[in-house]
Formats: sequence, structure tokens, C-alpha cells
Amino acid sequence: MSRRKTERLLNLVICLLATHRPLSAEQIRHAVPGYDPDNDEAFQRMFERDKNELREIGIPIEVHKDPWEDDPGYRIPREAYELPEITLEPDEAAVLGLAAQVWQRASLADAAGGALLKLRAGGVRTDLAEGPLELRLHTRDPAFPTLWEAVRDRRVVTFDYRSAGSEAVLTRVVEPWGVVSRYGRWYVVGHDRDRDASRVFRLGRITGRVSPVGRPGAFTVPEGVDLRAMVGYPEQPVERVALVLVRQDTCQGLRHLARAVRTGSDGWDEAEVVFTDPERLAGWIASLGPHAKVVDPPDAREAVIRRLKGAQKKEALR
Repeated sequence: MSRRKTERLLNLVICLLATHRPLSAEQIRHAVPGYDPDNDEAFQRMFERDKNELREIGIPIEVHKDPWEDDPGYRIPREAYELPEITLEPDEAAVLGLAAQVWQRASLADAAGGALLKLRAGGVRTDLAEGPLELRLHTRDPAFPTLWEAVRDRRVVTFDYRSAGSEAVLTRVVEPWGVVSRYGRWYVVGHDRDRDASRVFRLGRITGRVSPVGRPGAFTVPEGVDLRAMVGYPEQPVERVALVLVRQDTCQGLRHLARAVRTGSDGWDEAEVVFTDPERLAGWIASLGPHAKVVDPPDAREAVIRRLKGAQKKEALR
């Protein structure tokens, strides 16, 4: 929808809400910016389309026929347009607050924050300070926002994926049925078109961008599919230790979290960092730039190298 049309529809809604008596089409034509003041036929077509579009999204436009007038009048009754009072039980409000926190690092952060603000303004408490609920989810995977939108819109996506235990990166074309979190990791479940079978993909192994393909509504999710059962519960992650070289007098956060730090040589210290996921460790170490580098184990070192090469490639494309 164009900006001009959006403004016209919004102005029409405001006009019909603000009036105390029904307005004729001619009165609306002169009161609402965006309608053609000279071409009667063009105005009538546009006005009819606008009324239909507003009704389709649930805005109640009433038509009043006055026996003393030739033309009907239009208005939006405020009582039918406004939402009823929202009342939530404490546990319901707490769940909403928890859901908003889930999205705080995703593309829905602004919408979630605005919704909480409106609930609080209406006297609904959504904080979790005294509740039993605790947030243990994160959405730092860059693929998450696009995949979530694709699930919502039933839209096919394509992405490059590195399978577990393999350095090979293959392109996948997937009908995403849903995104599921297990032990802090996110997975997308769907139908792999090339393999003609259902598959589970871990978001942390998606490399590069996730690109939508085709139009929304391109597929349907099979009835009775259990996304959580398909993901299953991965084995409890095994803690490992990485040997990280850290420039002296830098990376105080890493030093604080390291299991041990030893004075090294040539301006570098040796830190022992406990980790379970090489990709997460790689993201952290890569963010420290030239001040830290992984020496061991090899898979963690290679993960850092991949991150740095990917960042270098993106910078070159700008």
C-alpha cells in the first residue's frame, strides 16, 4: 500500500470517527485530503474501494439514509470501533511480559515494547519481578527474524547450511513449518523440497542470508505435525575448554569469565575458556577483533576463522 493511500484511509477513519452526524459522500470528498475534487467518477470509484478495504479489516462504517436527504450519510460509531476494556489475570499478564522479553533482541522488539507500554498505561502489571517465570531464551541468530516471518506468511525460503560434523555447505530450499527452541538453541522445522522429506535445521549452522522465495501462502503445514517432537531433546551439551590467546591489558570480560589465565609471551596471555558450542564461542571471540584468537580445539578455531572471513566478505560487498 502506498504512503498516499495509507494517509487517505487514515484521514477517512479520523473524519468518520470525529463527526457527530453522518456525512455525505460530497462532504467527505471535501473534508478528507487525497480525493479528486474535480473528477466525480474517479472520486466515486476511489471512495467505494476505500470503504470496502476498511470494512475488510474490521472497521465498522455505518450507512444512514435520511428520508429528507437524497444521498446517504456515513459515520463510524465510536463504541463499535474502540476495543473493550482489557482485563488480565496476574498469570496472563506475566506470560505477556515473558513473551515480550523473548522478542527483545528480534525484529519485533519495538512492537512488543509498545504493547507492554499500553498495557501498563491501562493499569495492567506485566513485570516478572515477583513471579515464578524466568526467561531462558535468546534470538541472537541472524536467521531468526526472516525465518519467523516466513513461517508466519507460509513462504518458502532458501539458505546455505552446514551440516553437523561436516565442513560442506549446501543450499537448501525449505517450506518452514515453525521455529522451536531447545536448551537455548533455535531450530527451524519444515519440508526440504530437494530431498522431498521433513527436516530439522539448527539456526546456528545457517551461513549467510535466508532468502524468501515466491509468494506468501505457498504451502500448508500438515495437520497434526508435532514440531517439538521432531526437534526432540538434544543431548545435554558437553563442556569443553578452549585455549585462547589474549593481548595483555585487553578483554577484561573474557579474563573474568575464563577458568584460568596465565601470563604468556610476546604481549599475549593464555586463557582457558569453558564452552559447549563452538559457534557461540566463535561469535564471542570474533567480536573481540585482533585482541583474541583461539588456538585449540581445532573446530572452535575454524569456527572463528569462518566468522571473520564472512565479516570480511560482507565488508567488501558494501
